[in-house]
Amino acid sequence: MSLKVVMLVCVMAAAVADRAPAYPEYAAPPTYHIPSPYKQPEYPTEPPKYSYNYGVADDYSGANFGHSEARDGYKTEGSYTVDLPDGRRQTVTYVDNGDGLEAEVTYEGEAQYPEYKSAPAYKPAPAYKPAPAYKPAPAYKPAPVYKPAPKYPVYG
Repeated sequence: MSLKVVMLVCVMAAAVADRAPAYPEYAAPPTYHIPSPYKQPEYPTEPPKYSYNYGVADDYSGANFGHSEARDGYKTEGSYTVDLPDGRRQTVTYVDNGDGLEAEVTYEGEAQYPEYKSAPAYKPAPAYKPAPAYKPAPAYKPAPVYKPAPKYPVYG
């Protein structure tokens, strides 16, 4: 009877050992830390306050524009200017007191539309002429056949 118990324990140990991973990399995945629930970001208690401006004047491309803005709490004031292609300068001045944007658009100068001049007409490209055809190289004559030298008796 004890032999049966020993055999049963050995069979069970073999069965359990067979299910265990042979290599540690095939073991059960590690447990991960669960992140905490979403937390609302904290905003500063002081109202924003800033001021900036910039300008671009590029003679090569003709770009000329600028922008300036200042904010103190809920009050925002600013303006931007841009040179339009028709020769005028557009200026937009805006104010926002926290209850909506109020903008005023003004134009300086008078729109100019120069008369359109068509591009010069170009002569058509010369007609294509095929390259001259070459005559095939002359056929070569076969090499002359020489008669073998006469055989002289060899004395020795």
